[in-house]
Amino acid sequence: MVSHEGHRQRVKERFRRAGLNDFHDINALELLLFYCIPQGDTNPTAHRLLDQFGSLAGVLDASVEELIKVKGISEHSAILLTLIPQICRRYSMERSSPGEILNSTERCGDYLVPYFFGETDEVVYLLCLDAKCKVLDCRMLFRGSVNSAGISIRKIIETALACNATSVVLAHNHTSGIALPSPEDERTTRTLQTALDAVGILLADHIIVADDDFVSLADSGFFQRR
Repeated sequence: MVSHEGHRQRVKERFRRAGLNDFHDINALELLLFYCIPQGDTNPTAHRLLDQFGSLAGVLDASVEELIKVKGISEHSAILLTLIPQICRRYSMERSSPGEILNSTERCGDYLVPYFFGETDEVVYLLCLDAKCKVLDCRMLFRGSVNSAGISIRKIIETALACNATSVVLAHNHTSGIALPSPEDERTTRTLQTALDAVGILLADHIIVADDDFVSLADSGFFQRR
């Protein structure tokens, strides 16, 4: 017990001195497990997690049900692990505050990418802007399976009108890691543009996010801003 406690303190002090910069994945995961496994050696459990899921990202993206199948991982530990990417996403989202001016594709993309951090499902956000391209709101409207998220044109219109938006940017993620638009993405974009035109709102863009990358359908020529 004494040796484990001494090891834990050394790992904590190492983190306090230099952060995670010189930590391998196994050490970072071992440190994290200190806070849900209060006693004993967490290194073997960390190794089992990495063996099962392949990487630190794979561990943090796993579900509670998958994690508790690993020896040494309780429901308490699994919930802590799954909480990490969601906290990171909330942190990133809150750093992007309403009122920011998004007057270019790059600014819109950079603003939206954090909203999809750690997502394993396809989700759809609507970014609402005023006449000066200032952010009025950014709302998640739909959540789908790993492969698709159903989109209700009516709900998008209602949300844009409720925010008093002059223009909107539709954004969703591809969990495949490839940000190229599908034929369905193109059809949805054209249908939405027509519906928004009818109520006097501009569809400024449809952005597809994959990991830390994004593609603008407008800049790629898949539709014309009117």
